[in-house]
Amino acid sequence: YSSKPKQHRCMKFPYTLSAKLAQFPIQHYLRTQWIWRYYFVAFGISTPLFYKLHQLANAPANQLNWAETKRKQYEARH
Repeated sequence: YSSKPKQHRCMKFPYTLSAKLAQFPIQHYLRTQWIWRYYFVAFGISTPLFYKLHQLANAPANQLNWAETKRKQYEARH
């Protein structure tokens, strides 16, 4: 072990991907951008809505109705 403290030097222009990631101010964006605050709220609200739409679209009665509609369209073309 060395007794010298570590020296951190930043590149003037970070040209490698790892240097760009190391210098990216992620904490600033998380604190100041509105999208990060509302993303999880919107996800929580929209998940039950999309689940209900999925259940309605894949209901057996709706699948039969869709098959009948497609059959009529096929017969109309041929």
